[in-house]
Amino acid sequence: MISTKEYRRAYRDQLHGLLHPPISEGRFWLAQALIAVAVLVHIGADYTYHLGTLSEPGFLWIFLIFVPVVYAGSVYGLSGSIGIALEGVIVGVSEELFLDHTTNQLWGAWSILFMMVVTAVLVGDRFEEKLSNQALLVATEYQETASYYEGHPLFREHLLEMLPDGVALVDNQGVVRYVNSRLQNLTGFGTLELVGSPFQTLITSRVNTDSSRWFALVHAMDSQSFDSEGNFTIICKDQSELPVSISLARYSLENEPWVIAMVRDDTSRRAAEQAHFETEQRFQLAFDNNLAGMAVTDLHRRILAVNSSFCEMLGRGREELVGQSFAQFTFPQDRSISEKLSAKVLAGEASEAIYTKRYCHKDGHIVWAEVTKSLARNEAGEPQYFISSTRDVTEERLLLDELSHQALHDPLTGLANRALFEDRLVQAFARAARAETWLAVFVIDLDEFKDVNDTFGHQVGDDLLVAVARRLEKMTRSSDTLCRFGGDEFLYLGEGLSSPSEAETMAARLLSVFDEPFGVGEENLNQTASIGLATCMGGDSGADLLRDADIALYDVKRQSKNHYRLFHQDMYDRVSRRVGLVQELRKSLESDRLSMYYQPIVNLSTYETVGFEALMRWNHSERGWVSPRVFIPLAEQSNLIFDLGSLAFRQAVSETASWQHLPDRECQPYVTVNLSPRQFHDSDLIKRINEALEANGLPANRLVLEITEGAAFADIDSATRVASRLRSLGVALAIDDFGTGYSSLSYFALLRPRILKIDQSFVNRAHDTPNGERLLEAIVIIGNSLDATVVAEGIETVAQLKMLRNLGYKFGQGFLFSPAIPPVDLANMIAKVPVSFSVQQLLL
Repeated sequence: MISTKEYRRAYRDQLHGLLHPPISEGRFWLAQALIAVAVLVHIGADYTYHLGTLSEPGFLWIFLIFVPVVYAGSVYGLSGSIGIALEGVIVGVSEELFLDHTTNQLWGAWSILFMMVVTAVLVGDRFEEKLSNQALLVATEYQETASYYEGHPLFREHLLEMLPDGVALVDNQGVVRYVNSRLQNLTGFGTLELVGSPFQTLITSRVNTDSSRWFALVHAMDSQSFDSEGNFTIICKDQSELPVSISLARYSLENEPWVIAMVRDDTSRRAAEQAHFETEQRFQLAFDNNLAGMAVTDLHRRILAVNSSFCEMLGRGREELVGQSFAQFTFPQDRSISEKLSAKVLAGEASEAIYTKRYCHKDGHIVWAEVTKSLARNEAGEPQYFISSTRDVTEERLLLDELSHQALHDPLTGLANRALFEDRLVQAFARAARAETWLAVFVIDLDEFKDVNDTFGHQVGDDLLVAVARRLEKMTRSSDTLCRFGGDEFLYLGEGLSSPSEAETMAARLLSVFDEPFGVGEENLNQTASIGLATCMGGDSGADLLRDADIALYDVKRQSKNHYRLFHQDMYDRVSRRVGLVQELRKSLESDRLSMYYQPIVNLSTYETVGFEALMRWNHSERGWVSPRVFIPLAEQSNLIFDLGSLAFRQAVSETASWQHLPDRECQPYVTVNLSPRQFHDSDLIKRINEALEANGLPANRLVLEITEGAAFADIDSATRVASRLRSLGVALAIDDFGTGYSSLSYFALLRPRILKIDQSFVNRAHDTPNGERLLEAIVIIGNSLDATVVAEGIETVAQLKMLRNLGYKFGQGFLFSPAIPPVDLANMIAKVPVSFSVQQLLL
């Protein structure tokens, strides 16, 4: 029989089932479907009755709800039938009140609903009792079966033998009464050696816990089991110690208390624990003694542990760091970097994060650090904490910053260099295009700066450059860029200008810094500068703007220094023509379009030809004859002068050597070859002259090298050495355009030229200027006093010839006698008048 207590428990269970329906079961939803169908049929029938199409009252269809009520009761008992009945009552009452019904109809409907509830209780209770009896029957059968097997010795022993752990049954006196084979294998003792022995003789505690105390504790406990937490060791038969873990449980057998001891071999676990302990120790040693700063943080970047290196790096103690957030010690602008990369590692997007960040030292200075951060996970792969290795790279960073600064700045002045300027220029173009404003590039070149280096030395020159840079810096707006371009050139980038005229105003302001002398050491140097500037409003490239500013600088240098000039297109056209002409000159040099012509030098008394000046001529394929005044300067600027000079020298020496084969000539005429300043000071000049003379068999006394006064005295020491070596070789030196320079007469005494050639400007203006003839007379007197032969150039009229002869001039050249002629006409000219004067007479 089922007791009243059990019935109460059953009804409590049913109330719980009513409040917590089994919504995960299919039978529950089948019951819901049945009640839904019944309710819908009832509502439809009632509505149809009200329309007059159905003769029977609609409330009669409420009887259909009895079907789901009975089904739910059969499945879930009382809670199921009552639950469905309540749903039917709620819907039915609502429907009856919603539609118009007579009082009799309402009483009829409610009577049916009441009958349904009563039926639900009766049916549910009946099924509930049936279900409870079935459950109790199953439980009773299970208990009887379990009691039978538990009390059967064979079953008990078979079950204990199957266990993987050692088992000992111990009576209330602590004596072993049964052991399984596993315990025998663990200890090495047989059954007879173990059974009947006190269990405590087998074990010893490593935690100072006597085994008898364990058994007393087990018997005193209310709970059914107790798991030991101490470390025990069994003394095996061979006297070896076996680490074990022991679980003790109370057991009642025939109303007597017993203890079951479950003995598990703990060797592997303790070895693993020892290995883990040693690993932890090694990690701790490596962590604490690492030279790198080490830190452990939780997943929210709160510091859990740090080593001394990390503390030293930040100038803080452990107590100041542990428990605090890393963000507290991170430079504000770098916090997002740490958070972003930590999130990537935490999400598994990266195995580790390596990045550079800044920490705030306790004393306020910034510490640059290279951080390597990784995530530690447990055996299940769940993230546990972050571990970071941090290396102080402050010195490296400062060095890198210094190297970066040096890579982008001029070492002398500290200004931006060309690379940084070009980068700023690209950015300025983009800003100008967006804002629709003008920008300008200024090329500032110091005038005659080489003279400062040559006069005062390079140290003074460097100091002057620094002084100029400091003054220009004061004129530099915060939006602009000042750069040392190299040598004595500076670049200035002006942004946000309203018009090109504003750029010209800025150029004048920049030029004003040179109004006052520069105090450099003990010197006060008056230094001027020239500025070329170009403007644009975007569209062009930075290279084009720099090129245009440089062209404007070239133009102002060419016309007047100590000024500025804004680039115009005609400047580019002139430069373009000049560059094109240089290219054509190079091609003409390769295609033999350049040749030597010769103008005779005449004895003004006898009209005998004593020599020839070799002059280069260029017969352009399209332009015709190009003046030497045009292409010689181009050759000087483009490094073609060496090629032109080599061609002129070879042809002149070769042609002159052929004259000595002409008949009836006691003394052959000499030839003068013009040298550029760069050729004259070339270290290989003497070697080339000697090779050319030997190759053509030309005597050295028939060759005269002609240089201008400016070229000769630009570097008087070098010129003196070259002149001395030429004299040793037997080659004469001539000074061209004498009187047009500013050289001291003492320089002529050092150089000792054999020929002085008077510039034709003196001859042409002798009658037009006061004291013109006296000046010519003074020059010839000076030349004679220096033991040099004086040759007048540019003689074009008989009057000029007579004047020069009266003033004491013995030699001259000019169109009056002959223009420069090609080599094919030389033989006829030499044959016309016997030559009685030679270079030997000049050397007397």
